[in-house]
Order: sequence, then C-alpha cells, then structure tokens
Amino acid sequence: MFDKDGTLFDFDATWGAWAKARIEAMARDDAHAMSLSAAIGFDLEQVEFEADSAVIAGTVEEAAELLLPHLPGRELDELVAELDAAAREVPLVAPVPLAPLLTELRGVGMRLGICTNDAEATARAHAARAGVTELFDVIIGYDSGHGAKPTPRPLLAFADALEIAPEEIVMVGDSLHDMKAARAAGMIAIAVLSGPARRAELEPAADAVLDNIGGLPDWLARRGG
Repeated sequence: MFDKDGTLFDFDATWGAWAKARIEAMARDDAHAMSLSAAIGFDLEQVEFEADSAVIAGTVEEAAELLLPHLPGRELDELVAELDAAAREVPLVAPVPLAPLLTELRGVGMRLGICTNDAEATARAHAARAGVTELFDVIIGYDSGHGAKPTPRPLLAFADALEIAPEEIVMVGDSLHDMKAARAAGMIAIAVLSGPARRAELEPAADAVLDNIGGLPDWLARRGG
C-alpha cells in the first residue's frame, strides 16, 4: 500500500505548485499572500513547505481550516471544494517511472493500493493522469469513510477489501503519519526519502528507509519475496 504525495509523486513538485497557485489566486496583495503562506507553513519564494508544516501529512480540509481565518467571507466547504478541484490539476512528478515499477510488483504477485490523506477523487484523478489506475486494487482517501492517517483504519480497510492479513502488507510512505499508521495497523513500515522528512526522522519509526519507491524490488528480493 502506497501513500501518494511524497511517495508515488514528489511532494514539493506536486503540492508546492498547488500552494503557490492557490495563494496567488486568493491573495489581495503581497502582504496577504505572505499571511496565507505562513498559515500553512509554506515558503512562497522557494515554492516548498517548511519541514513542520501541518499540510505535509494533513488533508485538504485541514489546509482549508488553516487558511480560512485569513479569508474573511469564505465558507469552509466552498474553500475545500476549490482546493480539491485545483489539486486534481497539479503537475505530477514521479521519483521513478511508475507504470514499469508497479507492473513489476504486480508481476511477482503483489496486490497494490493507495492510502492517502488527499481526497479519493483527487487520488483517482492523479492515478489516471499517470496512467496507472488499473494497476491498483484499492484507492483510499481521507474522505472514503475510514478516516485519515495516522489512524490505522484506512490501512485496515485495504486489508479487509483484499482479505489479506495486516502483517503481510507493506505500507510505503514518506511521513511519520504513514509509519505510525502502519505500526498501529500491524503492517510492515517502509519509509522513502522522496518527501520532506529526512532519514534521521524516519529511521526510528520504519522497518527500512529507501531513497524512493524504485528501491522496493531490491528490498523485496533481499527480504525473500
């Protein structure tokens, strides 16, 4: 099971572009843009999130809640819908070619899924744009009815859907939220460094840390399947 942003797709290339575009569209002036950026822990000049930004492992709704106090007159539901719609059109930069990697994993008998704190519709739109939808058995978002990571419920929903024991499932993600969810679900926790979190932060929480998802076939081979 894969996290999406920071795992299947480079985090800042995807969400940095999204945040910059939305802030520039919503801001009245430069000062307002800076306040919106600060609210979500985003560096507008560098087009990247600060390491402690709540948006990194959060949901679009949580990002909207942080922005809302700086947008008088806006309603939360309407803002969430706007941010979700924009998210479906962000650039997608994968750390490795996705289709060949996922096809290789399926070829050795793996069942595959996405578990993201993004909306399910956005995750499906991104998978479709990357041409890999049919390679996933299950796609779960924060709004799919199972809650959001770090709760283990969406991970366990994947296990239930495919009738696979949690201890036989590998959760691959780039954040501590992913690792905590994997641990709570009783799954194997594999971290990748294609998101904002660094190795020293992830190593204590993970069974292994890989540079990116391209290292999975070798890791599986070393593990024996």
